[in-house]
Amino acid sequence: MENARRTFIRKSLASASALSVGGILPGFGAASYGRIIGANDRIVVSMMGVNSRGKALAKNFSIQENCEIAHVCDVDSRAIAACIEAIKGRQVRMPKGFVDFRQSLENKDIDVMVIAAPDHWHAPASLLAMQAGKHVYVEKPCCHNPREGEILVEGAKLYGKVIQMGNQRRSWPNVVKAIQEVREGSIGRVYFGKGWYTNNRGPIGTGKDADVPSWLNWDLWQGPAPRRAFKDNFLHYNWHWFWHWGTGEALNNGTHMVDLLRWGMDLDYPVRVSSSGGRFRYKDDWETPDTQVINLDFAKGVSISWEGRSCNGKPNEGSSVGVVFYGENGSLMIPSGNSYTIFDLQGKVVKEVREQYTIDPHDLSNPSEQIDALHIQNLFDAIKNGSPLRSDVDSGFKSTLLVQLGNISQRVGRSLNIDPANGHILKDHEASGFWGRSYEKGWEMKL
Repeated sequence: MENARRTFIRKSLASASALSVGGILPGFGAASYGRIIGANDRIVVSMMGVNSRGKALAKNFSIQENCEIAHVCDVDSRAIAACIEAIKGRQVRMPKGFVDFRQSLENKDIDVMVIAAPDHWHAPASLLAMQAGKHVYVEKPCCHNPREGEILVEGAKLYGKVIQMGNQRRSWPNVVKAIQEVREGSIGRVYFGKGWYTNNRGPIGTGKDADVPSWLNWDLWQGPAPRRAFKDNFLHYNWHWFWHWGTGEALNNGTHMVDLLRWGMDLDYPVRVSSSGGRFRYKDDWETPDTQVINLDFAKGVSISWEGRSCNGKPNEGSSVGVVFYGENGSLMIPSGNSYTIFDLQGKVVKEVREQYTIDPHDLSNPSEQIDALHIQNLFDAIKNGSPLRSDVDSGFKSTLLVQLGNISQRVGRSLNIDPANGHILKDHEASGFWGRSYEKGWEMKL
C-alpha cells in the first residue's frame, strides 16, 4: 500500500527532484528505504496536535522519503502515545513526545512544525514556530480571527519563513486542471460560484462541570484563549462549535470550498458580505450555525455563495461537498474528490475528468492521504529550492478571511460593507469588534 502511494506521488509531482527515485532495495521495507535515500536532505518535523487530523498528518509525513518526524507534541498524553504507535514501522527512528510544543521548538534540529491543534492555536503556534526559526505547515483555517491572519502574513515576511496552509486541494492534480479550465475560459466569463458542505452531525448535549482528566493539560490546551472551566462536552471535536475556540462549519470545511471559488474566479476581497442561518437542529451547547448560507459580492460584478448543513447530509449535485462555477457558456463542477465535470448551458456533460483514488469527505481525520502528500512535497520543495507555495499564508489568509467575514455577519445579524482594497469592515463598530480577540495574559500575539 505504501509502495503504491509513493509511486503515485512520484508520477504526480511536477518537480522530479521532490522525491527520491528508484525501487525498493532487496531486504528493505518502504519505510527503511526512505531513510537511506537522500538521508542528508531529510526535513525534520515536529507535529503539534495529534489526536485526530494531526495523527493522520503524522502518518502521511512519516512515509515521505525526504522527511523524518522527530517530535510529537500534544496536551493529551494518550494522543502522544497513539500517534507514536501509528507511525511505528513507517520510519526507523521513533519520535520523542512532548506535552508542551514549546520544548520542541527549542531544538535546533527541527526544520518544520506541523500544526493541527484546535483553531485558536493555529496562528499563535505558527508565529511562535517562525520566531523559533522553523517553517510551518498549518491546517486550515490559518487563524481564529482576521487580525491573527494579518499578523501571520507580516510574520512570514519578517522572519523569512515558509508557511503553507493545509487547503490540500490546491495540490490535487485534477483540481488544478479544473481551475485552469475555469480561468482559461472553458465555460466563458464566470459570474457566480457556489460551494457547499453537508453532514449528519449529532447533538453535543449540555456540558457539565467536571474534573480535568489526568491525561489532559487543560491550561495548555486553552493556551492563548482566556481561561474557562472544563466541561465534559468540549473535547475532542466539539470545540469546533464554540466561538471561544472554534470557528464553526464555515471555517472547518467551508474554507476549502471558498478557497477554490476565490482561486478559480481570481478574487481577493469582497465589497459586501451577508450570512443567514443558525443553530436549528438540536437544543444543546452548540453555538456556531449548523445551517448557514454565506453570500459574498465582489466589485468585479461577480458573486460567490457557500452553504453549510452540518445536520442534514443530503448531497448537493450528487456530492456531500463541492463547488460549481457558472459561466456564460456552461458550468464546471468539482465534487469531493480529485475530479471535475464540465456542462453546457442545458446541463449536458461535455467533459468529465475522473480520479481513480477514493476520497471520503466525511472521514474527519484523513479523507485523502495519497494526494495530500503532494501538498506536503510542495512545502518541502519550497523550503529546499525556493519553489512557489501552492497555498502560501497570504493566499490562505484571504480565503480564510472570506468565511470569517461571513461568520461576523452572522453574529451581528446584518450585511457588512467591506473595503475591497484590504478586506476590512467599513463603518460598523460592533462588527469590527470581532476582527480580533482577547487573549489570556502573556499569550498575546506579538511580532
